[in-house]
Amino acid sequence: MSFRTAAPFLALFMLSACGGAGDVAPPNSAPPPTSSGSAAATAASAAPDASEPAPQPALAETRSTMNPELKVEAVGLNRVKGKHLVVQLRLTNTGTRKLTWTGEMGDLTRPLGKIQWASGIGVLDAAARTWILPYKPTDSDSPCLCSDQERDGLDYFIAPGASLALYAVMPAPTGTAATTTVVTPVGPPMPDVPISDEPPVTPPGMLIPDPDAEPVTTVMREVVTPSEALDRSDETADDGKDLHVNLSSDVLFAVNKATLTPKARATLARTAKLIDSSAGPAVKVEGHADSSGTDAINEPLSASRAQAVQRALSALITRKGVGFEAKGYGSRRPLYSNDSEEGRRRNRRVTVTFARPQAVETERAATSSTSATPGGAGLKSTGKAGGQPISMEVTGLRRLPDGLGMLTYRITNEGDRAAWFNELHHSRDWMSFRHQAAANVTLTDVKARRQYLPGRLQAPTDDGRVDSYCACSDLSGVRLSTEKFGPGQAKEFWDLFALPDDVATLNVKIANFRELEVPVQERRVPVNPHRPAWSRPPA
Repeated sequence: MSFRTAAPFLALFMLSACGGAGDVAPPNSAPPPTSSGSAAATAASAAPDASEPAPQPALAETRSTMNPELKVEAVGLNRVKGKHLVVQLRLTNTGTRKLTWTGEMGDLTRPLGKIQWASGIGVLDAAARTWILPYKPTDSDSPCLCSDQERDGLDYFIAPGASLALYAVMPAPTGTAATTTVVTPVGPPMPDVPISDEPPVTPPGMLIPDPDAEPVTTVMREVVTPSEALDRSDETADDGKDLHVNLSSDVLFAVNKATLTPKARATLARTAKLIDSSAGPAVKVEGHADSSGTDAINEPLSASRAQAVQRALSALITRKGVGFEAKGYGSRRPLYSNDSEEGRRRNRRVTVTFARPQAVETERAATSSTSATPGGAGLKSTGKAGGQPISMEVTGLRRLPDGLGMLTYRITNEGDRAAWFNELHHSRDWMSFRHQAAANVTLTDVKARRQYLPGRLQAPTDDGRVDSYCACSDLSGVRLSTEKFGPGQAKEFWDLFALPDDVATLNVKIANFRELEVPVQERRVPVNPHRPAWSRPPA
């Protein structure tokens, strides 16, 4: 059955929604034309027909980074049967030229097939550290339970002033949260969008398919948020279930040795405090080497180093009932490419894995600061791109639920000629990602001497591997022109991070702009027993 009507359910069938006006017929199979990246120009919305119902009010909105003229509004989030979520979006062309939407709304973390599907609509389940995407019909080639331009007769172009209605059906976030963060491939996520338990209210002609009427497969991406010590002694990755602490072998041991150095004690003491904060009974300790040397050397050395770390941690932790397992893997499980010295250094590690620590969250007061605030002059920096003056302004560093945070920033071409700004994807570990993205951004907790890197979406592949995608503005595929700026054009980018607990400000470094001290915008939320405590290193 459809969620909206008691009429017999028609699998993956809906009629064209109202809105979607445009005077150009969609091509059958042509790819969407590349945007010219011209400046946004606001146009008056087309007057609605008096016979049509009033449009649904917007719950939240964002803008496309590539085409700022494309406004994306969340107009409905409905939890159905306690386990499904129906997300409805409205795309509006606020500019003066026709815009395409196909391709831009597709999920790049899986094979897209045809580009006309809105498979990239989803929500961020912060508590479970998952990026939830629309269901995929198990027995069909269709990529998702979501809007399709060809099947549903939707316009390929959105005319100036016109709108288009889209939907997606996916699993509901864990628990009974009253709000969630809506994500799309086109622009910054929309936090704190309210979820209703009432039936969806849809535009005329839109039928929402029922995922219980046929076999469906859930599509979720694990969200991993990394951080590292400024002295390079450790890297930490939180996947929502476990904490993975990668201890640098260069800090722990001398070359080709398995005896801990004096400097190793401080690093191991921090790890021991994290284990004490965890409720999990098991701790895995795994030794790893780079590709230098031979297996005859790397295998026993990595095992001996894992055992040395296990013995040291066993003596440092105070919690009872913790069991350890130590094993060496040699060079068989690299995290980074061994083609560079930096990659080899980071692959020489001992990884300690245990259940993610939990702590009670207390309600925080809203940020009040006499220093720079988002949108203020103190959070701007200037530079050059292609000979043109260019500026960057931090527009927000917002705390999301369960230890996550979202950074948004605006880059503007202040010159009179078009220019490319290609520094956003030149991050140190850009090769770790499957696609080019705005990953050249870091947050630094100066007091704790810890740096936070953009989050990663982990997508399993058919051959058993896992591909990593940046949880940030995408700069690949149909969005290759995102780093091109017309004269006077401004575009807003975003990155997802872990945020250290109880920190009022963080230093933000974006590409080659100067570092800025940015206040954290706190949330007014009720007490949450699932707040992670580990994100700020213990004193």
